[in-house]
Amino acid sequence: MSIYDYVVKDRNGKDVKISDYKDKVLLIVNTATGCGFTPQYEGLETLYKKYHDKGLEILDFPCNQFGKQAPGTNDEIHEFCQFKYNTSFDQFDKIDVNGENEIELFKYLKDNAKEDIVKGMKHKVTMKGIEKISSTYKNKNDIKWNFTKFLVDKKGNVVSRYSPIEDPSIMEDEIKELL
Repeated sequence: MSIYDYVVKDRNGKDVKISDYKDKVLLIVNTATGCGFTPQYEGLETLYKKYHDKGLEILDFPCNQFGKQAPGTNDEIHEFCQFKYNTSFDQFDKIDVNGENEIELFKYLKDNAKEDIVKGMKHKVTMKGIEKISSTYKNKNDIKWNFTKFLVDKKGNVVSRYSPIEDPSIMEDEIKELL
């Protein structure tokens, strides 16, 4: 299977084919509105505004699996993101990324990605702590927390997986290269 074979639900419950994003660079992120990493929405929006016209798409999947930090309905989450961070990239239905209810797209991303990119010893130590408190992190490929970021090239290959602690700005050079 290819990433383009998957269908997901948008925030209004309508089917969206990932193939609609063919020939684009994709940044796919599981997010939460009540997380310490939530300010990363600002960095995501900066990347989106800077590179969307060149072919970058950001796919935002709210997830409430980590500390129940994505409460509320899809509409409430969307309103929060627009009001607080002025987000304009595509936001999808709230999902699970680990466990028996994980959506197939994230299973594919996890199976086809390398390990999380974690820069610096301080970030590595922080991620070890996050692994310990994450109740859904059971297997090596599982997502550890909110704001895990998958970068997908124009051909649909998962090329990088960035840890939740990494600010979106560290992906800019790689995004420019892929575009």
